[in-house]
Amino acid sequence: MNNDSTILMSLKPVSHDLGGFKVHRTLPHKLRTMVGPFIFFDQMGPARLGVDEGVDVRSHPHINLATVTYLFKGALDHRDSVGSVQRIEPGAVNLMTAGKGISHSERTPGDERANGPILDGIQTWLALPQDKEEVDPAFEHTATEAMPVIEGEGKRLHLIMGEAFGARSPVTQHHPTLYAALELTPGASIELEREADERAIYLLDGDLAVDGENVERMHLVLLRPGTRPVLRSTQGAKLMICGGAPMDGERHVWWNFVSSRHDRIQEAKRAWKAGEFALPPTDHDEWIPIPEVPLTVSYP
Repeated sequence: MNNDSTILMSLKPVSHDLGGFKVHRTLPHKLRTMVGPFIFFDQMGPARLGVDEGVDVRSHPHINLATVTYLFKGALDHRDSVGSVQRIEPGAVNLMTAGKGISHSERTPGDERANGPILDGIQTWLALPQDKEEVDPAFEHTATEAMPVIEGEGKRLHLIMGEAFGARSPVTQHHPTLYAALELTPGASIELEREADERAIYLLDGDLAVDGENVERMHLVLLRPGTRPVLRSTQGAKLMICGGAPMDGERHVWWNFVSSRHDRIQEAKRAWKAGEFALPPTDHDEWIPIPEVPLTVSYP
């Protein structure tokens, strides 16, 4: 990208085939760890699984982060160690704050399996600011009808977290955050406000240009701070906008653990291996063991 470009960099995802569906991960990336508090960005699917098949993510732990699950199609059942049992469907938001430690599972509901379930959504992790890393774990579900929608002139923006275009999401923020799903009809455009210091766009489908520069599908595109870029689509587009205020220092990532302190991750690793994490009361018969291969990644 040239020095005058609105686009700072474009991050290509690493794709993983999980048997029946693919996950495309753009954060963390070797060129960029975080965008605002976002430290993990996964596109799940889109995919249709076979009859009686489904997603079965066994119970696993997290510390010092918050997870955000957002679906376009399909459904997932969430269960966690603080006792939450919640089905999530398209347009709703599941926010799970791990804090000092939580475990959870995500599974396709039985009624979805009967017809061959669809999986299509975004899973993100948000780093917690250092003064909130060790808060008590918590879970929050916000129903579809409670989420702000801004629409008109060929655009429809679903505000997941933060403030934009005069609206405010009811979803809890632990750190200044911007997160939205946007659809543009053919020929439509939108000017982004300066809602956040750090912003990125992820093109899920269709075509998109940012101030005249084309964006590659399934790439996370970082925008230059302070700009008011115009997003324009010729054939129509579906995309995510994410970002927020810069995080207060580096974060270390190992498996499902994120923390500002490397020693805290080592302690969490020991505790999970020793069986000291609580498990979801309604999903405690199986869990994902600690990986035995080195997975430590530290980013500035």
